[in-house]
Amino acid sequence: MQLYISGSLALDRIMNFPGKFADHILPDKIHILNVCFLVDGMAEYFGGTAGNIAYNLALLGEKPLILGCAGKDFGPYGMRLDDLGLSQEGIRKVDDQFTAGAYITTDQADNQITGFNPGAMRERCGYKFPAKHDGKVMAIISPGNVSDMVELPEYFKQAGIPYIFDPGQQITALTGEQMAQAITGSYALCTNDYELEMVMKATGLSRAELLQRTGALVTTLGEQGSIIAEGDKETRVPAVKVAKALDPTGAGDAFRAGLLKGLCLGQTLAEAAALGAICAAWCVERKGTQEHYFTLDMVNEQLSTHFGRSL
Repeated sequence: MQLYISGSLALDRIMNFPGKFADHILPDKIHILNVCFLVDGMAEYFGGTAGNIAYNLALLGEKPLILGCAGKDFGPYGMRLDDLGLSQEGIRKVDDQFTAGAYITTDQADNQITGFNPGAMRERCGYKFPAKHDGKVMAIISPGNVSDMVELPEYFKQAGIPYIFDPGQQITALTGEQMAQAITGSYALCTNDYELEMVMKATGLSRAELLQRTGALVTTLGEQGSIIAEGDKETRVPAVKVAKALDPTGAGDAFRAGLLKGLCLGQTLAEAAALGAICAAWCVERKGTQEHYFTLDMVNEQLSTHFGRSL
């Protein structure tokens, strides 16, 4: 199946401050804050919603096409995609911008200060779709350029391509009307439980009204698993327990990749969500969104152990 993965490509630069921010911020001087934190090193990770989903899909044996924008510093990331056998045909290169980047500093109390530069993500992807698709096609619209998130649902609906709408971090950047329009006619709306509340508040639509506009609500609940709502039917899918959760960042993207893989195999949404739960568990056990690794044999073993079935 041809999979289109629309969303962001980003470089996550993680720094650790060997102290506590609170010890260096004077509450009575907060109006003239001027603080420098000397960090003890920096690690760079490949990230972004589209990049993360595509990475996990590659581990699952799929070759999705990423639709997004990258900047002048994308070289190493591009080489990573080449090594994974993923095409860069759908990635627009913006030579006068940097690739979107998150600069995250964490102190010893796990407080974080983050700066995010959207960089090339400010630009539309502008991918020219083929006039005709041979075989089955599916897409996911994950957080990325706002214009892409508004325009791609209309294209996919006109082309008869089922798509999952995943507004995530861009909920506040979209108007309620834009979100409602994108959700209408989608195969599924995929969010976590907090994001679902934000969508309902922004659109003014109840959960039942959202279900009238989309085929399903896929709602993740962290360590409590996920809920798949289709019409009047709800199915709870448990999470896969991990020995130690080191970093939840990227778990949602891993879940979405497993969900898409399951749908490629003709599974129900609930069955596909179980595959998503397995992928998410591997992700949270490592720091970084693309630092974990697994094989299809490992997936089958986990499916057998936790859900009593195989691919």
